[in-house]
Amino acid sequence: MSRYQDRRHAGRVLAAALREYAGRPDVIVLALPRGGVPVAYEVATRLGLPLDVFVVRKLGVPGHEEFAMGAIASGGVIVLNRETIEGLRLPREALERVIGAERTELARREQMYRQGRPPLDVTGKICILVDDGLATGSTMRAAIAALRQRNARRIVVAVPIAAPSTCDELASEADDVICAATPEPFYAVGLWYANFEQTTDEEVHELLEAAAREQAARESGDAPSQSP
Repeated sequence: MSRYQDRRHAGRVLAAALREYAGRPDVIVLALPRGGVPVAYEVATRLGLPLDVFVVRKLGVPGHEEFAMGAIASGGVIVLNRETIEGLRLPREALERVIGAERTELARREQMYRQGRPPLDVTGKICILVDDGLATGSTMRAAIAALRQRNARRIVVAVPIAAPSTCDELASEADDVICAATPEPFYAVGLWYANFEQTTDEEVHELLEAAAREQAARESGDAPSQSP
């Protein structure tokens, strides 16, 4: 397959694969920051859906932070791998310190991205979880588990590019998985973008602000409908 020009281009392609959800009042789009936000912005805008971020922070084992023992997500949800924690005989105090530090960082990021706007309520909603791609899928798995705890009615994972095996594995955890492209061999997400520059916090904030304005305009009847 040819590469995506950038994340916004990938979002436009992905929106076409999600057109069945366009304009539905029971559907919201949730982006995994930061790279998932430009993709999700195009999806939400073209389908006429509200957009929010769903921040997920890995809980790393002390001294081996790259090794995840769980995750914390938007809404204060904590997902723990009890088998890993018990196997390491990690003291509760050490676990609480990691959770506290990541909770602080999660709150900082949500404040930076939303600037005081309340998060969207996911209860009883169809939630489309969007990222710029899937390699191992560990962050997406944590997001799915967290949304389950927050009583989302249906969870749809949607990405422009993914490792085929990861898409297959996530199918048993999400209610639906939409991978616009699953090239083989896969190698890495960034190889499938001509421009894969890091998304900045400022860009995340600006896109969320724009999406909120567009949603308000739609609700007041002032915005034209869009189609992918």
